[in-house]
Amino acid sequence: ADFVLVWETVPWELSGQQDSRENGDMQERSATTHRTWRKKFLDELHTAGIHMEKHMTRVEKKVVHYLLLSAPWNVLCYYAEELQLRVPLQALPRQTSNWSSSVLRQLGIPNLMAQEVPNLPLDYYTCPFKANKLRWFLGSDEQDTFFSTTQRHQILYKILATTQYGHSRDREVGVDQLLSENVFTAAFPLHEARPCRPPVTHPTASPAPQPAPPPTPCLSPQGPYKLRPEELAAGSLSPRQVLFQYWASWWKWSKYQPLDHIRKYFGEKVAFYFAWLGFYTGWLLPAAVVGMVVFITGIFLMFNDVPSQEVCSSEEKYWMCPLCKTCPYWQLSKICSMFMTGQLFDHGGTIFFSIFMSLWAVLFLEFWKRTNASLAHHWDCSEFEDIEEQPRPQFTAVAPMTIINPITGAEEPYFPKRRRVHRILAGSMVIIMMIAMVVMFLVSVILYRAVIAILLSSSGYFWFVASASRIASITGSVVNLIFILILSKIYISLAHFFTKWEMHRTQTKYEDAFTFKVFIFQFVTFYSSPVYIAFFKGKFVGYPGNYQSFLGVRNEECSPGGCFIELAQELLVIMVGKQIINNVQEVAIPKLKCWWHKHKLLSGKKTGKEGESVLVEQAPWVMDYQLLVFEGLFDEYLEMVLQFGFITIFVAACPLAPLFALLNNWVEIRLDAHKFICDYRRPVAERAQGIGIWFSILEAITHLAVISNAFLIAFTSDFLPRMYYGYVHDSSLRGYVNFTLAYAPWDFVLQSNTTCRYRAFRDRDGNLTLTYWQLLAIRLGFIIVFEHVVFFTGRVIAWLVPDIPESIEVKVKRERYLAKEALAENKVRCGSSSFK
Repeated sequence: ADFVLVWETVPWELSGQQDSRENGDMQERSATTHRTWRKKFLDELHTAGIHMEKHMTRVEKKVVHYLLLSAPWNVLCYYAEELQLRVPLQALPRQTSNWSSSVLRQLGIPNLMAQEVPNLPLDYYTCPFKANKLRWFLGSDEQDTFFSTTQRHQILYKILATTQYGHSRDREVGVDQLLSENVFTAAFPLHEARPCRPPVTHPTASPAPQPAPPPTPCLSPQGPYKLRPEELAAGSLSPRQVLFQYWASWWKWSKYQPLDHIRKYFGEKVAFYFAWLGFYTGWLLPAAVVGMVVFITGIFLMFNDVPSQEVCSSEEKYWMCPLCKTCPYWQLSKICSMFMTGQLFDHGGTIFFSIFMSLWAVLFLEFWKRTNASLAHHWDCSEFEDIEEQPRPQFTAVAPMTIINPITGAEEPYFPKRRRVHRILAGSMVIIMMIAMVVMFLVSVILYRAVIAILLSSSGYFWFVASASRIASITGSVVNLIFILILSKIYISLAHFFTKWEMHRTQTKYEDAFTFKVFIFQFVTFYSSPVYIAFFKGKFVGYPGNYQSFLGVRNEECSPGGCFIELAQELLVIMVGKQIINNVQEVAIPKLKCWWHKHKLLSGKKTGKEGESVLVEQAPWVMDYQLLVFEGLFDEYLEMVLQFGFITIFVAACPLAPLFALLNNWVEIRLDAHKFICDYRRPVAERAQGIGIWFSILEAITHLAVISNAFLIAFTSDFLPRMYYGYVHDSSLRGYVNFTLAYAPWDFVLQSNTTCRYRAFRDRDGNLTLTYWQLLAIRLGFIIVFEHVVFFTGRVIAWLVPDIPESIEVKVKRERYLAKEALAENKVRCGSSSFK
């Protein structure tokens, strides 16, 4: 069997035990409707020629029905041609796909990342399946193994997704709709069993399948994927066991991922995700090393920094103006430690690291293009999106009309573009409203920070007064993170609904539309607070006696240590906090869900014979039903792309961000691998040509990162004011602190009878000085020069690095030549045979 349908029913003797007659009648009507739909659906499957085999287990007050499905040879051939599944023509010699392995081999350096993985999948020349050319294909005489396991899953899912159980105009089509209506509780392909097989039972093709005896168990007490010692010694491992041993194991954290095995077991879409994740993690290593060097350099500069020494030794020299109406005056020397900490992130190395990371991002994307092209060719999906991709089964079932495809010439279901555009516009309005809600929450967090800072500053406790701004900033970051997590759940549900409503033709276009919607929202939610701190906080404050306010609350100032240290703190809270929460969720939640589901399924096994219970529990379909539903790769991609944004857009404020990302991703790869092998039901294999719209999003983030870092260094960092002071006044920076502090205006001094200082370039009347305007011109000039240098260098790199490796171009031309030769040879054979 290749596919399993599961549903649960309540036995007749227990169905009358309801809380009330009304509830009992409603449940009975619902159960009757479900039985009618289910019978109609199974009858249609029988008509389509699907073989069925039924098993049942008793669980507490329910009966769980397992229907094992398989397709005969003629059905497989028919749908393989319709889906244009690629089948092998000729075997190819195995070639390495890791560029680092080739480089290390040429240098004569031992490759510690390499590992020998058994059962390595073979390479083939392939082409779309044609039933009338069956004899041309390699292995066509072996009907049981000609189509791969994943191809059989694709065929069965195609049948299940397009089978009607009611009226198509009411969208009563497909197993997905039945799952949403709880007619079935699960529909999934089976994981690969151990190499030992139970005795073969002949399936029956009847609409009302009869229960079959349970198979001989092939599972050990350790589970269906863990290895027995004798299996490891003999080398007879199932594909799932190979992946568990050589991929999901924590001891393999430093080894190459077996991408060909992943592709063979889960399909190209999952394999491309793990290929990209491994490639991205490898490229984080040089970024993390350089970031560490920049951070360590900041430590040495911090102790020798002249302005920091001036602040720490100023004692009562600089009395600063109150931070709020009821706040006291304070001494600048009190922020000695915070000011010195700010120099860890704000020094000359910041410029170098910002340029380095901008070029790193460009190089990363250019070389990923090459890797993507190599993998797409290696996995025979280079032309998938343009030629081979079929309409979504859900789209095929409910599309109102058909049209001729201009590329393939085949008739396909069609949804009018005008109606789709209207639906997209309607959905966009809801998206804009949700984003407006995010902005409202951001404003509320800003007001929260201001109010908390005022309350703590006026509390009278020295520690609270001294740390008011820092406490308000940290708690505000935590509150912002909680808002983000709550709003994300609501918005993703809305995005799913509107994307389905828009009726996209292919799965790629559907996923691209959904990804774009959710990423825009997530981008605003996760990046709004750092953007506010980096570019707006402390920029519109005013001056003593003329402070600006918003909604009656005085605008926020940067903390005494500056906004740069606040931004670094915000990034660490959101980025590292989100990573910790996600990793804990990925470890704990799947385990708890699996345990609870397994507990419910096995708790009712006490009745009956113990031996029979053990056999039923160990049936592969029962074991797989206890696992979690695979919900797609969107959350995995989103987590990594948001991380990519944090380490590029705001990297000037936190050179340690790539290091935290690298450590997280080393864990992430093994966590995700363990989930796919041990915690998730096997997904239906899907083909893909790459990582989809995520690459375009990464390109947009890369361009945005250059602009962001330019503005961050120009307007938030102290780098340019220090350079200006060193060039105009004193290269040793003595007196720099006094240079950055203005005196309170005369009106304010007369009202308070105290002279105080504040950070600004203003005169005693509150007017901006010539120094301010000179610095503004320098800042704007720096932005222009920085952007042009980085963008020009990036374009040169993109021009020098071709998107498709030359070796791949040669292989493509070679395959086209061989295909023409094979076609000519077959024509000659057909002609000679007809002549005879």
